[in-house]
Amino acid sequence: MNPLPKKPRAGGEEAKEKLEEKLSEIKIKKEEEEASRRAVRAGLAYINLKGFPISPEALRLISPDDALDHKIICFYTTETSAKLASTAPENLSEFRKQFEETHDLKTELYLISAHSYEIAYKFYATLPKIYKLAKGVEITEEDLNRLKEKVKTFQDLNREIQKVSITDLVTMVVASAVTSRASDIHIEAEEKDIKVRFRIDGVLIDVAEIDKKFWEKVISRIKILSSLKINIIDRPQDGRFTIHLTREKIDVRVSCLPTAYGESVVMRLLRAAFGGLEFKALGIASHAFDKLKKEVERPNGMILTTGPTGSGKTTTLYSILTKLNKPETKIITLENPIEYELKGISQSQIDPSKDYTFAKGLRSILRQDPDVVMVGEIRDTETAEIAVQAALTGHLVISTLHTNDASGAIPRLLSMGAKPYLLAPAINAVIGQRLVRRICEKCREEDRLEPEVLKRVKKVLSEIPKASGVKVDLDKLKFYKGKGCEACQGLGYHGRVGIYEIFTIVGEIEKTISQGETSEYKMKELAKKQGMITMVQDGLLKALEGVTTVKEVFRVTE
Repeated sequence: MNPLPKKPRAGGEEAKEKLEEKLSEIKIKKEEEEASRRAVRAGLAYINLKGFPISPEALRLISPDDALDHKIICFYTTETSAKLASTAPENLSEFRKQFEETHDLKTELYLISAHSYEIAYKFYATLPKIYKLAKGVEITEEDLNRLKEKVKTFQDLNREIQKVSITDLVTMVVASAVTSRASDIHIEAEEKDIKVRFRIDGVLIDVAEIDKKFWEKVISRIKILSSLKINIIDRPQDGRFTIHLTREKIDVRVSCLPTAYGESVVMRLLRAAFGGLEFKALGIASHAFDKLKKEVERPNGMILTTGPTGSGKTTTLYSILTKLNKPETKIITLENPIEYELKGISQSQIDPSKDYTFAKGLRSILRQDPDVVMVGEIRDTETAEIAVQAALTGHLVISTLHTNDASGAIPRLLSMGAKPYLLAPAINAVIGQRLVRRICEKCREEDRLEPEVLKRVKKVLSEIPKASGVKVDLDKLKFYKGKGCEACQGLGYHGRVGIYEIFTIVGEIEKTISQGETSEYKMKELAKKQGMITMVQDGLLKALEGVTTVKEVFRVTE
């Protein structure tokens, strides 16, 4: 069937349309010429966006509402720069500055005509709709129970993550880390595959391998969750996201670092509420606990905890704060970062980028009339001097130092420039500590030590000071280990406990500090004379009680 012939238009109507088209072209041409002249006068570049291939990625950098309000379009972008075009560039200085800060891009500004802007703005209608991503990972109690049924070992996790989508893969790894009590998740690109490792009770455990071809998708998913830039792969980035559980939320700090085979990602899991131990449940032996308890309850002075990163210093400080936290006591902390939220305590986070340092923060804190002050770390002369003065003027100050053991704290403070005659009366007690893994109670069995190891153990235990009041029968030593079972993922360990060495500043120790004649060796000898049990001795005593293993004690102390 032939189509009906088109109705011919009247000659006058066709001529009228052509005239209108011609006039419109002339108008547009004049508009572009005027825009070009304006650009010259303003010292800006000019561009006509008609027919220009505008990048959707560039267009999305400015929302349609902002584009309309400021008559601006982002029409081209690279990893380091963006080209912006506007009909009113004279009013854009604040918007441009904010754009550069938000996207970490340098901008180049162009002047365009109103017609050119209208053409470009129409491209927003062609963009596919982007659904807003939740800022975090939501994991319900039901999800965790389902995971526990499917994943009983790390081999099960390795098998299951090969079957799921990238989004579910990241969620499954995070959920598994929560159920495994992991403090950190390490995802590392290697030459042939991707390694997933959990830090459980202070030790890294290989838990899964992912095919290298999925690396870009995995890293992109983590970066989207953490609000990091996907296109930056050649420099470190730090971000964070939240795990939303049914009963609580866990803050996750994310660090991305460029490596030879891709980026290394470490995610640290921080529970918002302090779920640590009460002061009396820290695991400090009775011979030292009573002394420390007395010093903690004093109204002024300084208590220091020492040890390397990851030795449990923060847990000890928070446990002391929990003990001291009463309505009549004003407690302020200065931390970097605030790892746990403590109810009833004012917590302040330092920010060196804004010149808010430990020293400046401590000066400000003392104007707040506190009874107890916690300083996250003493790391410079100024902080040390202010902390000592605060301890001498009616405040109880608790803080940390990065030294190998308790005996190294005093020489370290003196090397920072602290005055010995002020240091001696200021310090109440010094704690040295490490964390050892607890033997899994479900699979504990007797451990037969090799002759060389047993000889070493007896030597250490024989040197326990008589002044401590602790006696050990060296002929009746019995130790334990974990065989490995389902409850502990075959590791033989479940949870951690502290091992400590504690001495107080009294008698000969105080006199020696005042004279400034201290060395690490001399402080240790004086502390032993006073009755201090060393960390390795405390650890071996806990091993005798079946709390940990001899191997674990020697791993962390020697």
